[in-house]
Amino acid sequence: MRILVLAWEFPPRIVGGIARHVAELYPELVKLGHEIHLLTVEFGRAPAYEIVEGVHIHRVPVAPGHDFFHWVVNMNESMGAYGGKLLNERPYDLIHAHDWLVADAAIALKHLFKIPLVATIHATEYGRYNGLYNDTHRYISSKEGTLGYNAWRVIVCSGYMRYEIERALGVPWDKIDVIYNGIRPEKKHRHPNFDSQNFRRCFAEDQEKIVYYVGRMSFEKGVSVLLNAAPKVLWEMGGHVKFVIIGGGNIDKLKEQAWNLGIWHKCFFTGFMSDENLDKFQTIADCAVFPSLYEPFGIVALESFAARVPVVVSDTGGLPEVVQHGKTGIVTYTNNPDSLAWGVLEILKNQDYAQWLVENAYESLEKRFSWPKLAKQTEAVYGLVLQERQKIPWN
Repeated sequence: MRILVLAWEFPPRIVGGIARHVAELYPELVKLGHEIHLLTVEFGRAPAYEIVEGVHIHRVPVAPGHDFFHWVVNMNESMGAYGGKLLNERPYDLIHAHDWLVADAAIALKHLFKIPLVATIHATEYGRYNGLYNDTHRYISSKEGTLGYNAWRVIVCSGYMRYEIERALGVPWDKIDVIYNGIRPEKKHRHPNFDSQNFRRCFAEDQEKIVYYVGRMSFEKGVSVLLNAAPKVLWEMGGHVKFVIIGGGNIDKLKEQAWNLGIWHKCFFTGFMSDENLDKFQTIADCAVFPSLYEPFGIVALESFAARVPVVVSDTGGLPEVVQHGKTGIVTYTNNPDSLAWGVLEILKNQDYAQWLVENAYESLEKRFSWPKLAKQTEAVYGLVLQERQKIPWN
């Protein structure tokens, strides 16, 4: 198969989880014998065209807009024009669009060239805000719905998301396929020879356990719930815990919350951390916590599995599908500081149990979240679409 993929982010341009998803899925499809051309946005000094792990990467220029939505319109115009040139040069079997931002270009190419469209919807605006409350929310949701309507098949990353896009976007249940996100555990670099003790002292005192969160500082990530749980954890552990909050963005409200809770001295807001330092940090951490209020999947949990750090998560969205409670991690009630504190204490107080969870979690990466296996599932969706397409006239 020859497939045209549209994604608004791809390394080195990394905004969220889509970049990593497309960068790790499509090389596996190349190994299965498919030809992949990926349209994305130009970024820095990245070449306009290159082949990365067998994937043909085409980076298109985008004219600046007076706001983000105007920029998205310009991006779709560029992708549509460039994609049209590729499709005119030789035939393609499928178009695969990732999220609403590239929907206009993907839908236009689908109709103009009569090529079936597959869409992966990674999250919904309805889910992020638990409803649609303003014109921006409604605009984005309408774009998501239009993409779902125009797609031959829709791929989502969890069973939870299947329910969500059926309910929020009106996509028929039997048109939706669940394919988990994956991870390459070998990409977690080991640093066996670095001075771990002195590195650890950059974050905590020797007697302190390290509990951390890493990710975006947006409301739906639930960092405020972790801070509200911290006093109970500190009380039970005699104060010997340091909470390390990793990630960029506006954290003024979280810092104020820590101060008002009287735990400022037990919190360390690191800001952005490089992948190299994060790899090192995870070797000296005792517990990873992801207390999301909304989470379609939870790739951060897989990254902690790969880093061999015990994980505590909330029971929202796809997280309970990723983390099997009592087997590969601890699952707690969403937006419940007492429940979250209990989960963290289960890890910190039971070292043997925590290690058992870590071993199970690492084994689950190969069984459930292996990109080669997920690529075969994606290939099966493509095959179904092409099989149905052959039976249907396109007027």
